[in-house]
Amino acid sequence: MESITRRTFNNRFSRGVAGTFLMGNLPLACGMGAAGQENGSLGIALVGLGSYSTYQLAPALQETRHCHLAGIVTGTPSKASRWMSQYGIPGEHVYNYENFDSIAGDDAIDAVYVVLPNSMHAEYAIRAAQAGKHVICEKPMGISVAECDAIIKACEVAGVKLGMGYRLHSEPYTQEVKRLVREKTFGEVRYVMGEAAYISRGNPDQWRLDKALSGGGALMNMGVYAIQSCIYGCGRNPVAVSAQEFSTRPEYFKDTDETILAQLTFPGGVVGSVMTSHNANANRMYASCDSGWFELQPANNYGPLSGRTSDGPIQFPHESQQKLQMDDFARHVLEGAPNLAPGEMGRRDMIIVEAIYRSIREGGRTIPLDIPEGYGFGG
Repeated sequence: MESITRRTFNNRFSRGVAGTFLMGNLPLACGMGAAGQENGSLGIALVGLGSYSTYQLAPALQETRHCHLAGIVTGTPSKASRWMSQYGIPGEHVYNYENFDSIAGDDAIDAVYVVLPNSMHAEYAIRAAQAGKHVICEKPMGISVAECDAIIKACEVAGVKLGMGYRLHSEPYTQEVKRLVREKTFGEVRYVMGEAAYISRGNPDQWRLDKALSGGGALMNMGVYAIQSCIYGCGRNPVAVSAQEFSTRPEYFKDTDETILAQLTFPGGVVGSVMTSHNANANRMYASCDSGWFELQPANNYGPLSGRTSDGPIQFPHESQQKLQMDDFARHVLEGAPNLAPGEMGRRDMIIVEAIYRSIREGGRTIPLDIPEGYGFGG
């Protein structure tokens, strides 16, 4: 495979050229960064300073109680200077993609949050683990189940914790949905639906529309939310899936999927419906039960979310989802609290994504899924 690093991504993207990564055999770090863990706050380095890091993660890290922004990794010197000034980050905790592995010797950094294009998640998650740092990986975990397996293995070998950037599992509306399912408030769930979509306009050369960088289109981006909505909306893993793909703007979506519909079958005859698109607006999860129903709409944006049930509204005060997510992971590392979004959750979702793409290739054929009950649900 052709190697693609963050530096070559920067250089090639403007020319529309991309490849895949090649994992290196790097030595394991001997020790873990302990400075943050000793004072009760986990030091986090953000790898990739794009819009999500800039407008969501970094501001959230100014509000967190159990972790803090301790370092950055970027291939753009002007970004490095701006972030150092804005957040008071000393130069010794600033890295680029050439010297990234030297982060192993930085005791101020306990964990690395990988916020790069999808095709780079595995490379930098693995290298972070090999440097002895805990890992948070943004979704999707990788662009294949094999990449997910490699990340999980690297973290196990290095003895570091692995969490997914699944912010919704830490926010109260999603937790309330899980409670309704767990306690069978409205009886058994019979039908569940997840929709996650937005209209992509403007730059057709963005990395999300480049399959070599994204691994896919709407399904790899927003579709993960819709799949997850169905899973925690009924509290089970699916046993089969069939899917269809639709394209109405092929001149814009030249390389990636535009709109996908999928039908999930769950144990006990529960039916699930997934809709995801880069050419429609949708943001909802809904579940119909024996004696009532519940829904979130919006269900998967940065908030505030909104919900209701057949008995009335669901209402919680809004907090930064990213703040809650990163504090939950820090508590997992520092205190042994449950891991709400473990690596196995990311792997499970990629199993389903791969099966959806396979069903589409095979004309909508139903693909059986071999996912153990409860696998990937987290704490």
